Amino acid sequence: MMGSSSSVLQDVCEYWGKPSSVLLGLGALYICFYWRWVPKRPLLVTGRHFASFLEKNCPIIKEKYYPTLWCVEGHLQTLVRPLMKSRPRVTYRNERIQTPDGGQISLDWLDNICSQKYSDSSSRPTVLILPGITGTSRETYVLYIVQEAAVKGYRAIVFNNRGFGGAELLTPRTFCAANTEDLETVIKHIKALYPQAPLMAVGVSMGGMILLNYLAKTRTKSDLLAALTLSICWNSIESTISLEKPLNHFLFNSYLASSLRNTISRHRKAVESKVDVDFVLKARSVREFDERCTCVMFGYNTYQEYYHDASPYYKLSDILVPVLCLNAADDPFAPSHTIPVDTVRSHPNIALLVTSHGGHIGFLEGMFPRHRNYMDRVLAQFITAVFEHRDELEDVCKHFSS
Repeated sequence: MMGSSSSVLQDVCEYWGKPSSVLLGLGALYICFYWRWVPKRPLLVTGRHFASFLEKNCPIIKEKYYPTLWCVEGHLQTLVRPLMKSRPRVTYRNERIQTPDGGQISLDWLDNICSQKYSDSSSRPTVLILPGITGTSRETYVLYIVQEAAVKGYRAIVFNNRGFGGAELLTPRTFCAANTEDLETVIKHIKALYPQAPLMAVGVSMGGMILLNYLAKTRTKSDLLAALTLSICWNSIESTISLEKPLNHFLFNSYLASSLRNTISRHRKAVESKVDVDFVLKARSVREFDERCTCVMFGYNTYQEYYHDASPYYKLSDILVPVLCLNAADDPFAPSHTIPVDTVRSHPNIALLVTSHGGHIGFLEGMFPRHRNYMDRVLAQFITAVFEHRDELEDVCKHFSS
């Protein structure tokens, strides 16, 4: 009997002593861990009436989010998304519009003239897209937003910040998260061309910050039916603290600072009358860049003053149109403690949708996450809900002021 037990123990030891067996065992343990703990239903925080509208017309918010099995953690989601996702083929029509101060803005249009559902261009629903910091209409996440809008029969317009989208910088000023003047110019331009077309906006990362700041400033005069934000930073100071941690600085901050420096270098002649270009080009973080460039261009005394003014966290009570905000709790750009869950509970027109995983503009799903992801599916359902159920949305809005 003892010999038999010893033989079994020896066989087990020999089995686990093989590298392939160890890997298979660890893989099985990880898969068990994944299925038990990782997929979760996102947290929805909003008022009762808006929640009912979303649950009826955006059923995805009641589903569990299953992040890519081998890419769960937030840093990985953030890094892998631009490397893995395919690039939908999108052909734009470019337009340059003038700003009141003599600048120009590049708009990339997908007119969707072949739309069968909305053949009349004058009333075709329109989605305005604001990319993230240094982002343009060519970012993969933007291309997917445009594609989702096109499939639904809608028009899509990408608002490239000054100095981007192929447009030369004509003024000694670029952009900042707190300034909404250029967005106001763009929306007025669109409404002048298509006054009968319903319009909503989608802001990604810093684009979402600009969008919420615009909504807070214009209140009931925004000309937008609704808005959607994706992976925005709610509190810029806290986001800076997170991005200046060693790992985040290495993975993200230094790259963003390099992209910002390249922007200034590319438009050196236009901005050298306003900022010390050589000093700006020595910035090694986003905060240093903002101190040396953004604050000077837009008249802020300190980066703390600018970051407070740029943070939507402090302006939620002034936003009076329906807004859905998608964030991931493991976003290294927007730490979970900065997501205004408690504040939004008392603002019935704002809805937070918070997933446990997803990183920053990641939200990858499936074993080979090259195509449509969770973020794209949320967007598709929400823009459809806004444009196809306007009467229901208007009824919800009536409760905002009651």
